[in-house]
Amino acid sequence: MGNPYYECPLPVAIPPAKPLLESIKLGIKETLFPDDPFRQFKNQPASRKFILGMQYFVPILEWAPRYTFEFFKADLVAGITIASLAVPQGISYARLASVPPIIGLYSSFVPPLVYAMLGSSKDLAVGTVAVVSLLISSMLGKEVNPNENAKLYVQLVFTATFLAGVFQVALGLLRLGFIVDFLSHATIVGFMGGAATVVCLQQLKGILGLVHFTHGTDLVSVLRSVFSQTHQWRWASGLLGCCFLFFLFLTRYVSKRKPCFFWINAMAPMICVIVGSVLVYLTNAEKHGVQVIGHLKKGLNPLSVSELAFGSPYMVAAIKTGIITGVISLAEEVAVGRSFAMFKNYHIDGNKEMIAFGMMNMAGSCASCYLTTGCKTAGPNIVMATAVMVTLLFLTPLFHYTPIVVLSSIIIAAMIGLIDYEAAIGLWKVDKGDFIVCMSAYIGVVFGSVEIGLVIAVTISLLRMILSVARPRTFLLGNIPNSMIFRSIEQYPVANNIPGVLILQIDAPVNFANANYLRERISRWIYEEEEKLKSTGGSSLQYVILDLSAVGSTDTSGISMFKEVKKNIYSRGLKLVLANPRSEVIKKLVKSKFIESIGQEWIYLTVGEAVAACNFMLHASKSNNQVADEFDAHNNA
Repeated sequence: MGNPYYECPLPVAIPPAKPLLESIKLGIKETLFPDDPFRQFKNQPASRKFILGMQYFVPILEWAPRYTFEFFKADLVAGITIASLAVPQGISYARLASVPPIIGLYSSFVPPLVYAMLGSSKDLAVGTVAVVSLLISSMLGKEVNPNENAKLYVQLVFTATFLAGVFQVALGLLRLGFIVDFLSHATIVGFMGGAATVVCLQQLKGILGLVHFTHGTDLVSVLRSVFSQTHQWRWASGLLGCCFLFFLFLTRYVSKRKPCFFWINAMAPMICVIVGSVLVYLTNAEKHGVQVIGHLKKGLNPLSVSELAFGSPYMVAAIKTGIITGVISLAEEVAVGRSFAMFKNYHIDGNKEMIAFGMMNMAGSCASCYLTTGCKTAGPNIVMATAVMVTLLFLTPLFHYTPIVVLSSIIIAAMIGLIDYEAAIGLWKVDKGDFIVCMSAYIGVVFGSVEIGLVIAVTISLLRMILSVARPRTFLLGNIPNSMIFRSIEQYPVANNIPGVLILQIDAPVNFANANYLRERISRWIYEEEEKLKSTGGSSLQYVILDLSAVGSTDTSGISMFKEVKKNIYSRGLKLVLANPRSEVIKKLVKSKFIESIGQEWIYLTVGEAVAACNFMLHASKSNNQVADEFDAHNNA
């Protein structure tokens, strides 16, 4: 391929057209099934496909036959250790969600059993979490006061949990898990840190033994509520809280310094519950202002299907709460599960995990549980659930004297670890934009509310993404000395401009969102280059080369942009040259007859070949002009 004076050794290939149905099928596969989850079913007999299908959707059928006594011993230790943490945290987070403490224990029994059967992560323990508990309390508490109408509030919590499960299952079945990816790492760091700060501040109610407290979650409301009731602070409760916090932080420090003692940190909350309960019982601290949990009824989870309030006038609030808590919990679950999988070199299917968590929450909402989230195998979850079952059947009366201050201390100790200031510092060093997103989420949660912080962070993240699409970068390319390599002059200042040739690289797909911007930006590049050449007295501009190697796709607006750019370039007496158009782009340029309009001889495989052709034409033109000048001089003589 080439012009009359130059032949390009490697032509730009135009891929053959594919049938419409095949193109649609390929597009769906690349969009919804990038990991090809069903590759294991290929070339298998029907009976084997059935077995693999059952194992795919119910993973316990895969690992249970290979379960050994060695696994059981490891899972027994892990499960009991997790249960010792799950029981006090379940009670604590239930109070944070403004539901009866027993529901926190219920939520640590049924959901882990469901996840053990359906979940694919080998390391993810299931239970209630503080951030989701805070979201439920914050969002539903605005509609129904949990103290004045406790029954309706609990019904709404169960309903929101069921709807969260439906939403999660729908995302998984429709392979729409990528929606969760819109919560960027920076958003999650800021949101979790802000939520942890708010949760810690709200625990001052339990630490100081306050009876009346604000329902607001913002910093100003909490501090006003705390310091306006200084006359009601309980010194005994505050002293106990400080002692338990010191013990919890000490055990965490020891476990970090000596990883072999990890179990100390895991057992610390249960130790606090036991010691706190004994102290209150022996000293009658309940009579001196130390609040206790009170009666917890024995027995397993009662069914709560009839409690799902689908006809409630507050259904809109339940739907909103279900969707938001569902997305937040999924973001945390999938991120943690994938980090374990990467660390231990195994794969988890994010969409399948969403189905598992959704089914878990749907089942849990029908068994008096609220939203839960997340171990050699899933065995520790079964052991943990068994330990919680024993607790529900026989041990709940022992929690009667557990002081509220202990639960507040456990929550504060757990939340401090979610304030990841090191990650925030890392964001500042690497990407100032991500740092702004992170701090916006943090400030929005702490000074506004959890919903405001989340909306601000997601909005800023989406605006950044839209800006990156609508305002793509364009670069001026130059030649690296002693090579045929062309790179950005901004990145490589040693790169040289080519006389008479302007080389521009577009660094993103060209579509309706950025077509007008790119047309204007390319025109500006040409104008600035011509002005610069005039001021320096350099060779006049003759060719504009567009490097399309980074343009993976285009649409009709993009095609129109190319046509307008070509018209603008030609009106200036210049020539447009294209280098390395990608397959999707070249197909559309051919179909739109754009290639025909500029000539196939001006499409090149690399920037180097395009520059060589332009230089050849420039030298040929200069030689022809010299010959013409000599001929005219001879005739005049």
